[in-house]
Amino acid sequence: MPGLIGDRLLIATHNRGKLEEIADLLAPFGVAVVGAADLNLPEPEETETTFVGNARLKAHAAAKASGLVALADDSGLSVDALGGAPGVFTADWATTAHGRDFAVGMERVWRELEAIHAPEPRLAQFRCTLVLAWPDGQDRVFEGVSPGRLVWPGRGDQGHGFDPIFMPDGHQITFGEMDRWEKNRLSHRADAFRKLVAACFP
Repeated sequence: MPGLIGDRLLIATHNRGKLEEIADLLAPFGVAVVGAADLNLPEPEETETTFVGNARLKAHAAAKASGLVALADDSGLSVDALGGAPGVFTADWATTAHGRDFAVGMERVWRELEAIHAPEPRLAQFRCTLVLAWPDGQDRVFEGVSPGRLVWPGRGDQGHGFDPIFMPDGHQITFGEMDRWEKNRLSHRADAFRKLVAACFP
């Protein structure tokens, strides 16, 4: 069995795109992945107020229900001048009566920065917390960060979420303008995965 994970890993998500991204990251290590939706597992309500809290909740619920080692993540945008907001509530800032609209979320971030006359550069980080949980209740936590700054108006139609207003350190284009594979190399999720791989596949 490769590393600490074994040869089959449950990804505690119903998001097919996220499942495919994680499957690609783990493919070199001979780990087959299965999604929570494939096993008809319910999505637990994310009731915690931290990234690690929500990731831990999702990972342990999936591991307990399936008997498999399970991996969950929680991630979002943390803006320095807003005291780390929206943070764990990133998706909530994009919620409307008609579903999620990330243009609404991006506008809210910029509006709140303007309201407090936040100085430039308006620093921010995308943050990701991965929790790997075993059916016996043990877990490991891996945290990743992608530092950068915010720009307005948003630029680019690649990526998703708040990517068009986020420019990573060392670059002059936003995640929204960046090739998917280049962004994945720089992302907060990639940073967390590098730490997971170092721990689980020494």
